[in-house]
Amino acid sequence: MDTRVKPAVSPRPAQAIDLRVWSAARLELVERALERWVTADPPEGLDHGAPAELVQAMRYAVLDGGKRLRPLLVMAACESLQGHTGAALRAACAVELIHAYSLVHDDMPCMDN
Repeated sequence: MDTRVKPAVSPRPAQAIDLRVWSAARLELVERALERWVTADPPEGLDHGAPAELVQAMRYAVLDGGKRLRPLLVMAACESLQGHTGAALRAACAVELIHAYSLVHDDMPCMDN
């Protein structure tokens, strides 16, 4: 009796990619999605009628640059498993939002900036 587990996806031959080109394309998707979600009206966005000062702080915390390594890792995992890009993009942005949250709350007790 064969007890080996069959893979969920068929393996594909590895292809050489230009990492700069690949990451730039994915980063553009992530940046556009973050911009849309932070500034959009409900149900897509985070604004939900918040005061202008809060929206400005949210935009600063989320959209003020960064390497976006975490979202890139989510997108890479999705592509390596032949997953759904739209779902991965939402997950990638969620990971980035949680990271931004952790940075804001890490700085709050000190109030050093």
